[in-house]
Amino acid sequence: MKNFLIKFLASGFFVSYIPAKITGFKKFTGSGMAGTIIAFIIFYALPASFTHNKLIFGAFVAAMFPISVWLAGQAEKIFQKKDDPRIVIDEILGYWTAVLFIPFAMPELITAFIIFRILDTLKPWPIHKMEISFKGGLGVMMDDIIGGAEAGLLALLISKFIFPLFQ
Repeated sequence: MKNFLIKFLASGFFVSYIPAKITGFKKFTGSGMAGTIIAFIIFYALPASFTHNKLIFGAFVAAMFPISVWLAGQAEKIFQKKDDPRIVIDEILGYWTAVLFIPFAMPELITAFIIFRILDTLKPWPIHKMEISFKGGLGVMMDDIIGGAEAGLLALLISKFIFPLFQ
């Protein structure tokens, strides 16, 4: 039962399994995208009084970080693979990190989503450095937390300087 619960939570309620089922590929391609989509849906579905208050939501994300590190580390042991693609708790917390920086508005949420996915795929410095510098669950989580912070800051800059040009 413990392993089932760890897989359930680390895989974003098994959402990371969906791309492989749809495509028929045994390799879990697209699971990072699926994890970010579930992060977006959960964030948007949470009560506005919770998500609009950056202090409360930031405290929640900070509290979820050590839990997510533990879950990711345990999931790695269960799946017997470093940063197994079925583990998407890192994408969930990474996206939630990104939205801490931006206003709660659909254009900004989508911008953060797109930038986060690009950064998570390309892993520019220092994201890649975080991924290889840490072991276990911390290694799984850190690249996405840094990527989320970078995505949030870039989305905020776009929101402040680019979006106004189109209004």
